[in-house]
Amino acid sequence: MPSSAAFANSFSSREIVEDIRRWAAVESPSVTPEAVMRMFDLAEADFRAAGAAIERTEAPSGAPVMRAAFAGRGEGPGILVLGHLDTVHPVGTLADGLPLRVEGDRLYGPGVLDMKGGICLALHALKRLRAEGGDTPLPVTFLMIPDEELGSPATRALIEAEARRHRYVLVPEPARQGKVITGRHAFARYRLTTRGRPAHAGADNRAGRSAIRAMARLVETIESATDMDRLVSFSVGVIRGGVFVNVVPIECTAEVLCVASSADNLAFVHDFMAGLASPVEGVTLEIERGAERPLFEPSPGTLQLYRRAADAAAEIGFGLEHGTFGGGSDGNFTGALGIPTLDGLGAVGAGVHTLDEHLLISELAPRARLFAALLTGLDGKGER
Repeated sequence: MPSSAAFANSFSSREIVEDIRRWAAVESPSVTPEAVMRMFDLAEADFRAAGAAIERTEAPSGAPVMRAAFAGRGEGPGILVLGHLDTVHPVGTLADGLPLRVEGDRLYGPGVLDMKGGICLALHALKRLRAEGGDTPLPVTFLMIPDEELGSPATRALIEAEARRHRYVLVPEPARQGKVITGRHAFARYRLTTRGRPAHAGADNRAGRSAIRAMARLVETIESATDMDRLVSFSVGVIRGGVFVNVVPIECTAEVLCVASSADNLAFVHDFMAGLASPVEGVTLEIERGAERPLFEPSPGTLQLYRRAADAAAEIGFGLEHGTFGGGSDGNFTGALGIPTLDGLGAVGAGVHTLDEHLLISELAPRARLFAALLTGLDGKGER
């Protein structure tokens, strides 16, 4: 791998910050299609200006998907950079809750860390390399998707098909305590529906059967099954039920996120969820399995890819550790396929999915240099 010193002075955290601010100013929650489309339009313009060949398609859901391809000096399988342009923050978060701002070494804003910051630093790295040395050794393709925060239900097949055409996968999701990610726990989503019997809540409460009451009991049962010693967890994140406060509610839905650190734990999750029963007589329970992220375990190719990254980081001047973590990404899919996948190559910060989301500005340039070292150093030998 070429010495990182060759482009030591080419990267500017200030320039990367300005790009991230432009992107974060366009709010793009997964559940607001028109907002996601605006973000894709902005990203397309930036990738096109960088010299990419752009292909815009649609996922089966109708949401946009973008491939931005950059030629390499060689042909054949190259490097896939996986990213998502959707966030969990609803439109209006910038105005009320998480304004875009710089405080000391921190840039705050919705999506700055997860993961607009990572995509921007990766694109910055590639632009600097191409400006100084032309094409990278291998072709590089960025695949941008619109539904990662929903579990990538409409794009999983697209991601897996694209990944199979490449030799390596780099994922600029946020780093974990500065570490890159060589494995991720499995994720399973469930949707539960309880159905009861209506009654006038004020006049004849006992005649009804409350779907909400049954769901409330189920929530406690489900979340109590979390065992962090075993590394298996259950979380109910969304509940909807009832229409009028004076009517005993006849329907309630809940969305459950389950995380498992091993194949045995994932089997336990599915058995546990399938075994749930309504805790209230006269209320039925329906259980639906949703999107799933498979277990991503470190393969020999992934670990060899990590060692290359660690060597490059040492030349830049920082130590780079790795690990297996919860918190799913599209790297779950590619890692589970056995394709060498290095995740967590994005920005360093904290507060993902909260109103404290921020990245560390001083870490942007070093991380961009690391990304550049991988883009210029991977030559198609080994790893696969």
